[in-house]
Amino acid sequence: MITMKDIIREGDPILRKVASDVELPPTAEEKNILESMLEFLKNSQDEELAKKYDLRPGVGGLAAPQIGISKRMFAVHFQDFDGAEYSYGLFNPKIVSHSVAKTYLSNGEGCLSVDREVPGYVPRYQKITLKATDLNGNEVKLKLKGYAAIVFQHELDHLNGVMFYDHINKGDPFFIPDNTIACDQ
Repeated sequence: MITMKDIIREGDPILRKVASDVELPPTAEEKNILESMLEFLKNSQDEELAKKYDLRPGVGGLAAPQIGISKRMFAVHFQDFDGAEYSYGLFNPKIVSHSVAKTYLSNGEGCLSVDREVPGYVPRYQKITLKATDLNGNEVKLKLKGYAAIVFQHELDHLNGVMFYDHINKGDPFFIPDNTIACDQ
């Protein structure tokens, strides 16, 4: 079972490395790791289990580099603002198309690997189409918008060695680029 002691914190070089593709079909070990990552998210969002195992809630997802594995895989488990549920373990996810319009969370983003608050807006594509292979070996194509698109882009960034705060405008952390609207409005 993955716990907070397994989460790699900012400053570790693995979080800045571009992760390697997972050779398909994935090995049994890779599938087990991804299933454990999904289990961590579910456990961290369960109040009793989170308290019992001292888990910080993974609000949306967990990428393999965050547990010290530089492979292109991540898990997500969350509900968007409309109550739609997303629960996936994905191998080799990639954005195949995206909107010009951008969005951001007005209260900013956080990360299990970052033990501090980083104020500022994180502009991301408002809509994305993502392709990946799921835990059952099926190729999936997901059309995501708003909060779901933000969560998936956050995790995808981890696979490319990018932290959420890299997107924050250094001179003006609350700068809103043209063609960008708050996701939570």
